[in-house]
Amino acid sequence: MNVLSGPSSAFPDHFIQQVANYRHRVFIELLGWQMPTREALDLELDQFDRDDTVYVVAHDAQRRINGCARLLPTTRPYLLGEVFPQLLNGLPPPCTPEVWELSRFAAVDFNGQSAVGRGQFSSDITLALLHEAVACAASYGAKRLITVSPVGVERLLRKTGLRSHRAGPPMVIDGHPLFACWIEIEPGEA
Repeated sequence: MNVLSGPSSAFPDHFIQQVANYRHRVFIELLGWQMPTREALDLELDQFDRDDTVYVVAHDAQRRINGCARLLPTTRPYLLGEVFPQLLNGLPPPCTPEVWELSRFAAVDFNGQSAVGRGQFSSDITLALLHEAVACAASYGAKRLITVSPVGVERLLRKTGLRSHRAGPPMVIDGHPLFACWIEIEPGEA
């Protein structure tokens, strides 16, 4: 698995469009999420894709994307704090440089060239991508991650060996059972 990470300015101009197209294929076309998109271009981008957003992107030997994650500092607007604060069970959304949000995590190989298959969210590459995302967040000073995730992600987190726990009880939102989850970053994770 090859992984690139950094803010959008670290990548060639077309690269973030490729990530947005990959996310469109995963979240809109495969999973059927209802999100605002740039349909004409088949891009899934939102207001949280901005200059300080950090991307972690896995690709195969032919540089075709087969996994991605998005990291956002909680000191600026982020998905949980702006769209899903009800998942925090009445607690205020975190706002500190030590907490980053992990979102838009996916590992689906549309080309079938790697061990990452469609819907295999517990593949070795999926687990490795998650660890890469945690290490990348740690390199920016994060000590914890917060996520908004489908409830099924708890199984993945148990397999990783990462310490994680719910930030509040799951809720059904737009027909999807979701929950907010803490992921603790151990010293030396970067």
